[in-house]
Amino acid sequence: MSRRLALLNAALRFGNKPALARMRDPVLARAAMERGAQWMFRAPPGLIVTEAVLGEVPGLHISGGQGEPGHAILHLHGGAYVAGSPRTHQAMLGRLSRLSGLEVFAPAYRLAPEHPFPAALEDAEAAFAGLLARGYAPGQIALGGDSAGGGLAFALLARLCAAGTAPGVAYGFSPWADLTASGASIRSNAAADPMLPAGRLADVAQMYLQGQAAGDPGASPLFAEFPGAPPVLLQVGSTEILLDDTLRLAERLRGFGAAVDLQVLPNTPHVVQLFDGWVPEARMALRAAAAGIRAGLRLPKPARPASAGS
Repeated sequence: MSRRLALLNAALRFGNKPALARMRDPVLARAAMERGAQWMFRAPPGLIVTEAVLGEVPGLHISGGQGEPGHAILHLHGGAYVAGSPRTHQAMLGRLSRLSGLEVFAPAYRLAPEHPFPAALEDAEAAFAGLLARGYAPGQIALGGDSAGGGLAFALLARLCAAGTAPGVAYGFSPWADLTASGASIRSNAAADPMLPAGRLADVAQMYLQGQAAGDPGASPLFAEFPGAPPVLLQVGSTEILLDDTLRLAERLRGFGAAVDLQVLPNTPHVVQLFDGWVPEARMALRAAAAGIRAGLRLPKPARPASAGS
């Protein structure tokens, strides 16, 4: 573990984690996440960000440079289904775009509690259809997300697999894949996780579900079916309370024949990729993700290693 990662974990443990434990108002949570992203998340220089609409879902088109023609990433942002936006994640996605050589589309799906399940999943599905309407073939799209957005990406993947329109590759950064909270790591890693308070998972899940079954595969893709699943890349921190969500999702996907690249990152916080530019472990994770996405899309390695800038 780098010294910078140790410092980040300490800052999250004594600052972010208690704040999340106290937070009850989703409007305040959104404002806090937007403010924090502005000063904490570092975008690469020369990032091109424009507004985009996919299937009537607004969002952002993010490019870190010249993209691979005909290929794109559809990324669903995290924020526990109640917070977050494409703008809170644009710095990380800009770096992922630069490292992968692919343009990124990030839809602003509807948030709970104003828009409970399955609104977010419906928007994600519409956004994927919007990419197809723009001329992208399913096999030329990388579908992924982080945290709640990771769970949403795999819920969408199940629907796409059933429809025979699976993307070329799927990926997840610390996906929240089980809203029933049955993973043993929620308890075993409760103290070790530097960022997420285990005691908040149930009530935040209910803000999204509002009485719907937590085990519904559209809400908890751990219980979904993935016939004909594409290659999958999963990254998660070893001390996260959501560690078992990722481990069990990997096994579930393998059960349907998917080739899964499971990467457990030692001692990293939830979605460490967001902290690229601050800790070297984040850059390493994004480089590995970019390489995995290109491999899943059967794109050649860049002629020279991609740079994420300063």
